[in-house]
Amino acid sequence: MSPLPAFSLAAGGVSLIGVPTDIGAGMLGARMGPEALRVAGIAQAIAQFGVNVKDCGNLSGPANPWEVAVNGFRHLPQVVQWNQLLHDATYAELQAGRLPITLGGDHSLAIGSISAVARHCRDQGKKLRVLWFDAHADFNTATLTPSGNIHGMPVACLCGHGPQALIEIGGHVPALNPKQIRQIGIRSVDVGEKRLVHDIGIEVFDMRYIDEMGMRNAMELALALVDANTHLHVSLDVDFLDPADAPGVGTTVRGGPTYREAQLCMEMIADTGRLASLDLVELNPALDVRNQTAELAVDLIESLFGKSTLMRKEDAQP
Repeated sequence: MSPLPAFSLAAGGVSLIGVPTDIGAGMLGARMGPEALRVAGIAQAIAQFGVNVKDCGNLSGPANPWEVAVNGFRHLPQVVQWNQLLHDATYAELQAGRLPITLGGDHSLAIGSISAVARHCRDQGKKLRVLWFDAHADFNTATLTPSGNIHGMPVACLCGHGPQALIEIGGHVPALNPKQIRQIGIRSVDVGEKRLVHDIGIEVFDMRYIDEMGMRNAMELALALVDANTHLHVSLDVDFLDPADAPGVGTTVRGGPTYREAQLCMEMIADTGRLASLDLVELNPALDVRNQTAELAVDLIESLFGKSTLMRKEDAQP
């Protein structure tokens, strides 16, 4: 059977939403990510598949004050503002029948984008599946992390564990049922965070599982039961990749998926034809080498939208 085009749900077009902030991160630089992705040709890469691409430009939010944590959270008021802005922008594009792509920015922004996606799915009566590609589980809380950096907390916040101002974005607490999330490529989890992830029941395909069982098996399970009534959201932190291939991130962890394993993930998502929204986050051009991480990210996005290495004809007749 021929795979469905990944953009079958993007008949109304794709909307790029730049979110130039590193407000939730522990290192400056991710605010430059949207422009690096544009320089790497993300709009042109998607448009080549016959998709209408609208660049909505950059959202404008508060500056990064670079202060210490207060009551366990760094920059909480500013993180709330950025996420509310992104929620509203994402929800508006979804309502218009378009596929929104968040160009981050740090991963705390997933609170805003995914809460908007979850709200849209509740409106439309659709099932939601979130694929979280990351080196980290991002399920920290104020009591678990001494830094207070909120880019380590978005999954916890989406599952209802976080400050009220963040967990209420989108109008429903929790925004997500943990059973809607599949985490892939995880290899750096704090002890207390690990206990919380187990207790709440998130399905995790960490690097040991991938080493033992293979990426194809992990992705088949992560995509199980995705059907025509499923909204598939991909939240791609570029630190998911091994830093040998993607040095332009602030939180590198050795031992990540290879370039080909990452491509396989994107191609298998494309085969479902259910991709309906996307986060592309944590790109830090200040740490990159000649924009290679941005170019790699755009290469992966091409695979999400239909570029394939498939050369054999599955249904060829003898």
